[in-house]
Amino acid sequence: MSSTPGTHSLAFRVMRLCRPSLHVDPPLRVDATDLFIGEDIFDDPIAASNLPPLISSQVSTNTSTDSSDLTYRTRFLLQDPTDSIGLSGLLVLPQAFGAIYLGETFCSYISINNSSNFEVRDVVIKAEIQTEKQRILLLDTSKSPVETIRAGGRYDFIVEHDVKELGAHTLVCTALYSDGDGDRKYLPQFFKFIVANPLSVRTKVRVVKETTFLEACIENHTKSNLHMDQVEFEPAHNWSATMLKADGLYSANSSQTRETFKPPVLIRSGGGVHNYLYQLTMSSQGSSPVKVQGSNGLGKLQITWRTNLGEPGRLQTQQILGTPITSKKIELNVVEIPSVVRVDRPFSVHLKLTNQTDRDQGPFEVWLSQNDSQEEKVVIINGLQIMALPQVEAFGSTDFQLNLIATKLGVQRITGITVFDKVENRTFEPLPDLEIFVDL
Repeated sequence: MSSTPGTHSLAFRVMRLCRPSLHVDPPLRVDATDLFIGEDIFDDPIAASNLPPLISSQVSTNTSTDSSDLTYRTRFLLQDPTDSIGLSGLLVLPQAFGAIYLGETFCSYISINNSSNFEVRDVVIKAEIQTEKQRILLLDTSKSPVETIRAGGRYDFIVEHDVKELGAHTLVCTALYSDGDGDRKYLPQFFKFIVANPLSVRTKVRVVKETTFLEACIENHTKSNLHMDQVEFEPAHNWSATMLKADGLYSANSSQTRETFKPPVLIRSGGGVHNYLYQLTMSSQGSSPVKVQGSNGLGKLQITWRTNLGEPGRLQTQQILGTPITSKKIELNVVEIPSVVRVDRPFSVHLKLTNQTDRDQGPFEVWLSQNDSQEEKVVIINGLQIMALPQVEAFGSTDFQLNLIATKLGVQRITGITVFDKVENRTFEPLPDLEIFVDL
């Protein structure tokens, strides 16, 4: 593409540098005899035997498998497996500026031509990209101007820019030079192009108990197949991520090989999609878990791909948000519980009370709350019905044993283990029900 040079001696010419495309030439199966006679004549063996010698020899030459078969049908059989592809083995250079997508590297070959009959001197060339938000300088020869460009000559250079914004872009090329009369002239030329989005990424976040699942659906909006080299999730601070794959798709025997070479995932042009699933878990820092009130940033997706002929591209999504985290001041967890207990025999449940705040909490009391259904509890506390616990320091924890006894056989539930803060006069949410098996 180019702009009108006007009265200037110099003019810019811009060509986009990108990989060539394959030249496709769909085969057209035509026989020379069709120009002289109709195809139906070969259905009549008598008429076909009376053909002139020249045409008969042509028919025999074009019949690949059986020269005695004078029908036209074999003319449409493929003589070589590559005939159906239509690839001639030639590569085609870009005939137009083409589509430019976010995440690609814009590379351009720029030539400044001297169309006058005299040479120009001291040429200062600048090239920059202008977007709605910023201006990026790509080339500046102010410190070392081009000394001369002879009449009919040119000066060539290449510029590159990683495309990181959508929308309208302008490549601005300017030249400050001295013409044949010694006058200093300034030449600006503008080349506009649009940057489109090659992909759309749709995410869904689901929380199952303590585990968060992230599903990412990637859709290809380009006119070329995309081979995804990498689609990795970079978790935010205090999160860890694992990609989940379908059973049987990646065998254990090939896992070591696949770590070295991961085959790219093909997403077809014009709306092809592929789904990725990640399992996210909250990690801990040192011995004290850190949960920030209201923080819901999970992380970002890093996506890299290549087109059919290896043109690279790279995108990073914005921060993916999940369900806001509600910090618990006090958390009660089960450390150990016996799988089988004896009926009417005392047993203990090992519990852990954790203070997740930056100040001391407590003291506390622990008891078994009553059910709303007024049913008699099968598993009850053995001994004092209220257990006293001391104060727990900031980000600290305390372990304790809760003594219980089961009064009936079979699978039974331990319900309503509750913690009460004596200072704040506050009852925390009970521990989820626990199941045990009661035997003789």
